[in-house]
Amino acid sequence: MSDKKLIYMDSAATTNVAPEVFEAMTPYFKDRYGNASAIYDLAQESKTALENSRKIIADTIGANPSEIYFTSCGTESDNWALKSIAAAYKAKGNHIITSKIEHHAIHNTCMALEKEGYEVTYLDVDEYGTVKLEELKKAIKPTTILISIMYANNEIGTIQPISEIAKIAKEKKIFFHTDAVQAYAHIPISVEKDGFDMMSVSGHKFNAPKGVGFLYCRKGINLIPLLHGGAQESNRRAGTENIPYIVGMAKAAEIAHAKMEERAKSQKQVRDHLIERIINEIPYTRLNGHRENRLPNNVNISIRFIEGESLLLSLNDIGVCASTGSACASGSLDPSHVLLAIGLPHEIAHGSLRLSIDHKITMEDADYVVDHLKQIVENLRSMSPLYEDFKKQNP
Repeated sequence: MSDKKLIYMDSAATTNVAPEVFEAMTPYFKDRYGNASAIYDLAQESKTALENSRKIIADTIGANPSEIYFTSCGTESDNWALKSIAAAYKAKGNHIITSKIEHHAIHNTCMALEKEGYEVTYLDVDEYGTVKLEELKKAIKPTTILISIMYANNEIGTIQPISEIAKIAKEKKIFFHTDAVQAYAHIPISVEKDGFDMMSVSGHKFNAPKGVGFLYCRKGINLIPLLHGGAQESNRRAGTENIPYIVGMAKAAEIAHAKMEERAKSQKQVRDHLIERIINEIPYTRLNGHRENRLPNNVNISIRFIEGESLLLSLNDIGVCASTGSACASGSLDPSHVLLAIGLPHEIAHGSLRLSIDHKITMEDADYVVDHLKQIVENLRSMSPLYEDFKKQNP
């Protein structure tokens, strides 16, 4: 890294490992390196750390520790949940319901299942990115075995009516999975209050390292292994447990939940300040996602007459890290499927800016970004033929 100013506003893509998390992990790289499956004392230190971490994670959502299965990431957890239910309950039906704004880990898994003979319904959402409950009810068939709707959207931040969806699923005796990668550790989640059956989480979204996550699976569900091998994770997820990373994720979860209310309050203040300044001071912009019912750290704005990539490069030049949407789709030239799903035309969807902030971002940081963003947008629009044509037609 150079010595230039750095303001990191891409926490929805990933976060840094917190110092306390790194400190908690370190002994399990160096001195407590035993394989948790062995029986000698060194190994049992790892086993104890593994089960302590499982309980810490379970306590954050009101689950039983036996319902927590450690994975490598949210993508693995999503794949495992969908493919397991599809395989285990195929005798009951082959129909899955999801939405058009899911993360690619869900969307592409559903498309893979379609090739295997499963039927998938992709629900529309409203202009804010919220699943329409009546449309969900209409989509249910006698063959429906699974509903998978994300807890909160990774691009536009809209929080879904999870408990209402869960109630619909329960009444019809359908399993309900939620991808909570963006929501977990940022807003309160309760397995009993929310009512879902399975939930996917990724550690690196809340100051744990990349390469670790977990799947919550309610007791009694037939969870078929995605990986085959040894007897780890109650015979359901083979492979030597990644103890340092699991310990780190548990520590990060513990910190995040202890400070959640305080952090959310601070993030909302900065979030709302960013939204108000951008919308009011830069013409031809619009907020994407629900104004109130959104993640505390998410800002997504469409800025007309510019390309998102040019905007990001200009922000990078002044030390600001941001994105146009999902980091998992950053190599694509296509506009965001989420923005298209909420009704934006291609030309506006191409000019989106996502600012996802952590608890360290200050009002001063926010003002720095907006002050420079105003000039960046003006410069980019001055080179836009579309903007010139628009001005001529709207003098």
